[in-house]
Amino acid sequence: MLRLEDLTLFVRAAALGNFSEAAREAGLPPAQVSTAIKRLETQLNIRLFARSTRSLRLTPEGETWLPFATQMLDTLHAGMQQLQTSEDEIRGTLQIAVPSDLGRNLLLTVFQDFRRRHPALRLRILFSDNLADIFKDPVDVAFRYGHNDDASFISLPVAAENRRVLVASPDWISRHGEPKTLEELRQHNALTYSLRGRLYDRWTLFRDGQMHEVQVSSVMMSDDAEVIRRMAIAGEGIANKSWLDVSDDIAEGRLKIILPDYQGDPVPLNMICPHRKQLSPAVRLLYEVVREKCVLKLQHLPF
Repeated sequence: MLRLEDLTLFVRAAALGNFSEAAREAGLPPAQVSTAIKRLETQLNIRLFARSTRSLRLTPEGETWLPFATQMLDTLHAGMQQLQTSEDEIRGTLQIAVPSDLGRNLLLTVFQDFRRRHPALRLRILFSDNLADIFKDPVDVAFRYGHNDDASFISLPVAAENRRVLVASPDWISRHGEPKTLEELRQHNALTYSLRGRLYDRWTLFRDGQMHEVQVSSVMMSDDAEVIRRMAIAGEGIANKSWLDVSDDIAEGRLKIILPDYQGDPVPLNMICPHRKQLSPAVRLLYEVVREKCVLKLQHLPF
């Protein structure tokens, strides 16, 4: 098998026209360069140099072989550069699972900006409210709402202070009035969410440290959180939504907080992955930019 060092010394000796100069450049004894060339000639079964006491020149076979040797070294060098990327160059494919509403309305722009900053990276984004099985599904990381009690995977907090808020559109409020008490809330149409067959129609609210559960009724429900948000904006009823999902809608007047004296139940957002080895540079950088975005949104949480 050809040695990389032998190829390198051959190319440099041909360029410099002198074994001693090639040895000096490489920091080697001249005899070691001569030995490397002889070893290469033996493996190729040709003479590469015509030597005399006064001159060194390539043989015709050496001249034929030189561009191939140069090309091999260039290819090896290019391959090593690809493997030894700088810290700010992220490569490969990153597969991300993210809740429907959060992904489409808050994190999609984060993902787009992240990929533009790392053009060698490919993103595969799965929008779904169904919880991804990070051990079976083809995902590297998942962003997930809720408290993590499962020690079988790694969980990093993204927005620990996130809570739900009750919201309705100005149009809905003008037509139906704004509920001022929990009892009045029960009389209004709620936009309820279902997941894996379970309907979430008992809303938890907190006031002065006391927890209240409100049984709501609805004529419209969906298993897609994004659909619930759209129906709320369209004036179909009152929704109980994560602050991260609707903060922009509230800031821009599409939705208004109902019963602002009551806190919604906490819905912390976490980034999870199967094991610590999954925390690649790409994953760590993505975590930081997503966390930064969410922390900015939480600064405007009204309670």
